[in-house]
Amino acid sequence: MIKKYTIKDIAEMAGVSKGTVDRVLHKRGKVSPTALKKVNKILKDIDFKPNPIAKNLKNNKIYRLCILFPDYHEDSYWAPCLEAVKEFEENYQALGIKAEEYGYNVFLPESFTKKALEVISTNPDAILMAPLFFNEAKIISKICHDKGIIVSTFNNIIKKEGFSNYIGQDLFQSGRIAAKLLDTLIGKGHIAIIHVDEIVQNATHMQQKEKGFKSYFKDNKTSDYKISTISIDKNFNLNNNESLESFFNLNTDIKGVFVTTSKTYVVAEFNKAHNKHLKIVGYDLVDNNIRFLKEGYIDFLINQNPKKQAFIGLSTLAEHLLFDKEIPKRILLPIDIINSENFKQYLE
Repeated sequence: MIKKYTIKDIAEMAGVSKGTVDRVLHKRGKVSPTALKKVNKILKDIDFKPNPIAKNLKNNKIYRLCILFPDYHEDSYWAPCLEAVKEFEENYQALGIKAEEYGYNVFLPESFTKKALEVISTNPDAILMAPLFFNEAKIISKICHDKGIIVSTFNNIIKKEGFSNYIGQDLFQSGRIAAKLLDTLIGKGHIAIIHVDEIVQNATHMQQKEKGFKSYFKDNKTSDYKISTISIDKNFNLNNNESLESFFNLNTDIKGVFVTTSKTYVVAEFNKAHNKHLKIVGYDLVDNNIRFLKEGYIDFLINQNPKKQAFIGLSTLAEHLLFDKEIPKRILLPIDIINSENFKQYLE
């Protein structure tokens, strides 16, 4: 049997006091170089492994993790994040971890800033956020950095100082995969990239998808394609106040569409209503997307799995706080390609 060594055992073996061993193990207080060398030698000889769970329970420490993401009432894509929080608490609450969720308006950058500042004012141990607005996220990250609050992001990467890590897909690569799918579906012709309900200039996740999509065709020099990019809101209004119908009437040769958000159903509904026979690739297993996928008006969906992103993000932060585990710079999820034949196995 493997012997379990106590602080008293280690102290006797090293010829020092129990207090000295405690200070070495917990890296607090002053320890003479001689005593430190003796204790570390014994720890190495016995291959000592501290019990972080027992340590945390003994300290009676409660860690607070806050998760900030868009209000799921406004965008159903985010609803699974609530399930992730519930599942996380079932796994970690007994270890002294408390998770709190905060929502912001998916359409208003000022709502993100206001809610983020509210979270910061509560002095949490760490924050996991889905920052849709790049400029506002930079400001919030600096405030957290200055206050010593650990911050991680999911769904959207912000490559700036202050963020510990990113959990999600390689967005650039997912754009390339969408391009490959449409290349296979239509062979050649005119493709539209459509951003729905996002301010593209302030949304790096959409920019990365678009860049990846275009890079595929740039690298594939044998392809004969024209690519047009537009932004609309869910009511079919373009930035220049034209309707989605007007856009397609002016571009009658469009064969395929890449929708960069979970609102792929907006274009699919238009496709069905106007009998356009468009090939459509988009994102995410929201109910409306699944309906049009089954009906054949959406060809492929790329599943971003927000629940898994949120759960992994919270778990990574919890294990850092509990067990001093290093936080990886990024955790990339698989890029799952969904069609009408396999979508059921991805529904939980």
